[in-house]
Amino acid sequence: MNKKSETLSFVIWAQSLVAMLGSLFYSEVMQYIPCELCWYQRLLMYPLVVIYGYALYKKDIRYAFPGIILSGIGLFVSVYHYLVQHVPSLQSAGSSCGAVPCTTVYVDYFGFITIPFQAFIAFLVIFILHVVILLQQKRRD
Repeated sequence: MNKKSETLSFVIWAQSLVAMLGSLFYSEVMQYIPCELCWYQRLLMYPLVVIYGYALYKKDIRYAFPGIILSGIGLFVSVYHYLVQHVPSLQSAGSSCGAVPCTTVYVDYFGFITIPFQAFIAFLVIFILHVVILLQQKRRD
């Protein structure tokens, strides 16, 4: 892994760590109860800290291949969750989501930045940077 790929891998790892700590802050400190879709996003994000951490340790992005899959799935889950919160025709699906309705909006900065939006941005950054690393390696080989 060259220096640029290593730096991007570190940024990916840091992004996943910040996302994990942010979700724990919301649930443990702010006492926001995660809905079912939030749990799915957590299940997709938390392993990324370990996956990319191990890839950094080994200095080989190939160990992080599951990360691009998990972040890709996470993109779809977070977009769906955001749409459930903001599109009236989908809100009926979110109300039967579990103990806490998936339509619950705990955080709403500037009228559009919610927790699922934050998760979407985190998954997007991780996915795009991983693709950039793969393209760099392909060009190098």
